Amino acid sequence: MHAKNPDKATPYRRLGLAGLLLAFTLPLQAETPDAQSLDYPLTLPGNELPLDELRSFAEVYERIKQAYVHEVDDKTLLENAIRGMLSGLDPHSDYLEPEAFKELRESTQGEFGGLGIEIGIEDGYIRVISPIDDTPASRAGIQPLDLIIRINGTSTRELSIDRAIEMMRGEPGTDITLTILREASGQPFEVELTRDLIRTASVRQELLEKDYGYLRISQFQTRSGEETLQALETLRENNEGDLQGLVLDLRNNPGGVLQAAADVSDVFLDSGLIVYTEGRLPDTEMRFDASPGDALQGIPIVVLINSGSASASEILAGALQDHRRALIMGTPSFGKGSVQTVLPLYNDRALKMTTALYYTPKGRSIQADGIHPDIEVINARITPVSERSTPREADLEGHLQGQQKQPENTSESKLTSPDDYAVNEALNLLKGLNIFSETNRKGSPQAAE
Repeated sequence: MHAKNPDKATPYRRLGLAGLLLAFTLPLQAETPDAQSLDYPLTLPGNELPLDELRSFAEVYERIKQAYVHEVDDKTLLENAIRGMLSGLDPHSDYLEPEAFKELRESTQGEFGGLGIEIGIEDGYIRVISPIDDTPASRAGIQPLDLIIRINGTSTRELSIDRAIEMMRGEPGTDITLTILREASGQPFEVELTRDLIRTASVRQELLEKDYGYLRISQFQTRSGEETLQALETLRENNEGDLQGLVLDLRNNPGGVLQAAADVSDVFLDSGLIVYTEGRLPDTEMRFDASPGDALQGIPIVVLINSGSASASEILAGALQDHRRALIMGTPSFGKGSVQTVLPLYNDRALKMTTALYYTPKGRSIQADGIHPDIEVINARITPVSERSTPREADLEGHLQGQQKQPENTSESKLTSPDDYAVNEALNLLKGLNIFSETNRKGSPQAAE
């Protein structure tokens, strides 16, 4: 038996984890172009490594390798450690493996496969932020604030967002069962969905009635600004003239691309600050300003929000509210006032990391607070009151028959429902604003002359 040479001891025992990290990191910086493409150094001057904590980490790492009931390879342990570092920061920071990184890029472009649902983490479970319009999730009745407690029978307790997305996405046509816990129901229930190819139209429009338009933005994608301008032009053409009011619906809009939120805000603002961000590093501080020209030339706008309106939709609502360009109606928004930056890594992976907070033009941070509506309108449906107790002509014996006209074709699908209380309230408000404005113009001294 030969004595062990201490110089050939296991590297992490001899160097400690700090030395091991430096041994791996320095060659990567030198040999990997992507590592050098970051806008800030991988280690900041003056930051000393916490050696005691790193030694503890190395000891735990070694104990798991030696004593865990199943053998675990180094790659799995290190990637789990990275995920743990990020998930412990906040609910929106994450470590993206190649497939998740690819899916993130696809979703911002407006096409991906799965259920069409925006999720977060709360109390260790998967929380629904918002279903995306016209997707399996929205058609199945998934609602904001629902808790997904099981996916195909597997508990989501302490499940990472990355893993939950991986489990819910799949080939179009395949089935999946979600177990939902909804506060109103009290008891968990199962929802069966069929995966589909999600092609999200981020902006849609229709005329509510003559002169009053409705614009729905379901999420903010790279082309949402262009799509908004196209939608407004379509409304003008269908109206055969300029609009007198617009309902901008951001309910259950989970957010999306920051630049897209600024682009859409610019459509409605003639000048001024839209949003600014502040972080620890210089390249996380950004400012977005409106360019001259309001596409609607100052006509009244009512913006609808609710608890499912998050992130980029809160940027838009906050900018229009601060500039008094629109009245905000509904219930307080979600309150996600942080900016996530996707930092590509050398191995087709990426970090999605919170790097800044954003602020409205008046300096309001909406993080964990949200946008508060100017006029609060609860989520409700209109139920017509029956008037059948009062006799009508058709109820009288011997009444004359009228000539029946052929009913109009109403097969075209509508974005809005006649019993949508918030949309009806917004439309009534727009009409009132226009009546008030017209009365003021007629009653002004110049009009009297």
